[in-house]
Amino acid sequence: MDRKLKKKTWTIQKIVYLLLGTGFLSFVVYLIFFADNRSKLNVDREKLTISTVEYGEFQEFIPVTGTVLPGKTIYLDAVEGGIIKQISEESGAVLEKGEIILELSNSDLELSVLSQQTNLYEQLNRSATTRLSLDQNDLEQQRQLAEIDYQLQLSRPQYHRFKSLFEKQLISKREYEEIKEQYDYNLKRKRFTYESYQKDSIARVMNLRQLEASEQRMRMSLDGVNQILDNLVVRSPINGQLSTAELEIGQSIAPGERLGQVDVLDSYKSRVKIDELYLPRIDTGQIGTFQFDGDNYTMKITKIYPNINEGRFEVDMEFVGPEPSGIKRGQSLRIRLELSKSSEALLLAMGGFYKDTGGNWVYVVEEGSNKAVRQDIRLGRKNNENFEVLDGLSPSQRVITSSYEHFGDNEVLILN
Repeated sequence: MDRKLKKKTWTIQKIVYLLLGTGFLSFVVYLIFFADNRSKLNVDREKLTISTVEYGEFQEFIPVTGTVLPGKTIYLDAVEGGIIKQISEESGAVLEKGEIILELSNSDLELSVLSQQTNLYEQLNRSATTRLSLDQNDLEQQRQLAEIDYQLQLSRPQYHRFKSLFEKQLISKREYEEIKEQYDYNLKRKRFTYESYQKDSIARVMNLRQLEASEQRMRMSLDGVNQILDNLVVRSPINGQLSTAELEIGQSIAPGERLGQVDVLDSYKSRVKIDELYLPRIDTGQIGTFQFDGDNYTMKITKIYPNINEGRFEVDMEFVGPEPSGIKRGQSLRIRLELSKSSEALLLAMGGFYKDTGGNWVYVVEEGSNKAVRQDIRLGRKNNENFEVLDGLSPSQRVITSSYEHFGDNEVLILN
């Protein structure tokens, strides 16, 4: 007879389905709660630049290029115009002060100078004649006073004798009165003549002072006129090296035209162009350094030209301490111009990442793994080598500092 078989609760099929369901559920839970869902990108480690964040000395500076110029330059401008008659020294010559460089000729100027000289000499002669006339008038008045004194000396004793005789009634009244009138006349004549001489003397002194001042001005004018022809000879104002444009004998030169310059050879400076953005942060006394022939040299800003040309302004920098030997005019110098004092800061190396992120985030390489994770940061000042890290990074962390151009918006980089 048939026997009823007991149905099995756990069949192989059920167990398989249960296992598959449990595994699927576990997978879903893992994906929801435990799996890394961030976007990823595989990159070649060899093509990346990875820098370590570390503390160091930070100094804000900008790289600038300076052109070497002589420390002192005197420009040669034609005071008077003319035709070049002779060229004594060519461009590049080393000159002593006062050495003749070139000579000009100007016949019209020479005739004008001759006419002015003649006129001034005539004025000086008229002044001398006026002075002579004043002196003669003074001498004439002194002669008159001397003559009156002489007459008084003769008449005074006679007057006193006649007075005594008249008082004794030994002579007539008429005789006494004639002598008295003559004596009184000479006294009045002396008084009037002396008063006139005093007034004339005061006027004479004033006239002589005016003549002296006028003659002095005329002599100065004469010296200036004589110097006009000296201006046709161009001389070196200092010891130095001559630099001129192409000059030829017979060439016409206008008054005020620049003929060249003389440069002092024992000192140099540098003319530096700086972006106008840094104008508010530039001041005299700021320091810059550069390397030349393996040695370091220091310069400081001594003059600022605030005029902006093509987005740049210029400054003059002079050497602090020794100047490099062998430096030449026109040579270019790569100078590190300091914008601030050095200070201790957390530093991150410069790199192409800044262009792609604006310094707001970076990829930080996780310690002991092959992943680099996106991380927000905050940067401060920068120089040509480093950024100042204000927030978001710690010392010893490693950061990808090369360009992020091909990484897109991925949050994690897998470094292969």
